[in-house]
Amino acid sequence: MLNTETIAVAMSGGVDSSTVAAMLRADGHNVIGLTMQLWNQRRLAGREGMPESVQGRCCSLDDVYDARRVAQQIGIPYYVVNHEERFERDVIRPFVEEYVSGRTPIPCSLCNNHLKFDQLLIVAQQIGAERVATGHYARVAFDDARGRWLLKRPADSSKDQTYFLFGLTQEQLSRTIFPLGDMTKPEVRELARKHGLALAEKPDSQEICFVPGGDYKRFIDAYLAEQGEALPDTAGDLVTTNGEVIGGHGGVHNFTVGQRKGLGVATGSPLYVIQISGANKQVIVGGEEHLYSRTLRARRVNFIAVDDLREPMRVAVKIRHRHEPAAAMIERVGDDEILATFDEPQRAITPGQAAVFYDGDIVVGGCWIA
Repeated sequence: MLNTETIAVAMSGGVDSSTVAAMLRADGHNVIGLTMQLWNQRRLAGREGMPESVQGRCCSLDDVYDARRVAQQIGIPYYVVNHEERFERDVIRPFVEEYVSGRTPIPCSLCNNHLKFDQLLIVAQQIGAERVATGHYARVAFDDARGRWLLKRPADSSKDQTYFLFGLTQEQLSRTIFPLGDMTKPEVRELARKHGLALAEKPDSQEICFVPGGDYKRFIDAYLAEQGEALPDTAGDLVTTNGEVIGGHGGVHNFTVGQRKGLGVATGSPLYVIQISGANKQVIVGGEEHLYSRTLRARRVNFIAVDDLREPMRVAVKIRHRHEPAAAMIERVGDDEILATFDEPQRAITPGQAAVFYDGDIVVGGCWIA
C-alpha cells in the first residue's frame, strides 16, 4: 500500500474510526474524513413517550462534533454527507414495516449493506479517494486461488462485526480496508492514547442508533404518529403449539421469537414465543423445547467466498449477532432460497434476522431468515 494513496475514512465519532484516521494519517496517507448524517436524533424527541434528550448516542450531533474535532487535531479535511432521506427510506421504513408484520429486523445490516458502503464509496470516488477505511472489526484479503476478495473474522473475536457485513460485494470489498482487523479493542484504545485523541476513553455505543433505550415499540409508535399514520391493528390471539387459544395480545409487533416476559398469561410452566404469524395475527407460544429447530430457510442471499452455491456445502451458520456459529449443511432449494440443516437443533431461529455462513474465519456469505 503506497503512502501516497488517498483514503476516505468513515468517521462515526467513536474511538475506533477516529483511531483508524489517526493511524493512517501517521503512516503518511492522504486521509479525508467523512461522516454520514443519517438520522436527526431530535426529530421524535418527546413524542409518544420518547425521551426529550438523546444526546451522546451513536450518530448524534455529539458524534459529529467529536469526529470533526479529531479531524482538526490530526490535520485532515473533513466533510459531513447528509443521507437522512435515503436512510429513512432504506432502513427506518423497512424496520418499522418488518416489526409491524411480526418479524425482527436488523437495521445495522440493512444500513451497512444497502447504504453506508454503497454511498461512502461513491462519495470517496467523487473526492478522489482510491479506497475507504472504516473502524469495523473485520479483515479483507484477496485470495489468488479463488480469484475473489474475502471477508474474514478479526483477531478480536469479541468485537467481530462480520455478521453485519455479509452483504458486501466483490467491488465494495476490493475498495475497502479494515485497519483494526488484526487488533484488539484494548490495543485500539492504547493507540488512541498514543495519538493523543481526547475520545480515547469514550464508551462504545451498544444500541441501535435511532432507538433510544432499545424500546422498539415506543419508537414505532412515535414514528408512525409523526407520519400521521395509524399503527395497523395486529391484535389477535395467543395460541399454544397444539392450537389452543389461551388469551389475546395487543399486536404482533410487541413480540419476538424467544420472548418469555410480557405475554400477559399465567400458566403452571414458563411459556415462550415460538412463532409469530402476522397474516393470522397470532402469537404461538409453548415450552422452551419448542424453541429449537434443526432447519431454517433464508432468502436474498449474497455469496462472498464463492460465486454461487452449486452443491451442498458444510459451513458454520450464525443466526444472530451473539450466536456462536453452528455446524450445518446449506443447499439451494430455489432461485433465491437457501435451506440450512444444522447438526444440532438451534434455539430461537428468528425471521428477519440474518443467517451468515462461515468456513473457519472466512465469511462464505449470508442471507435473511424467512
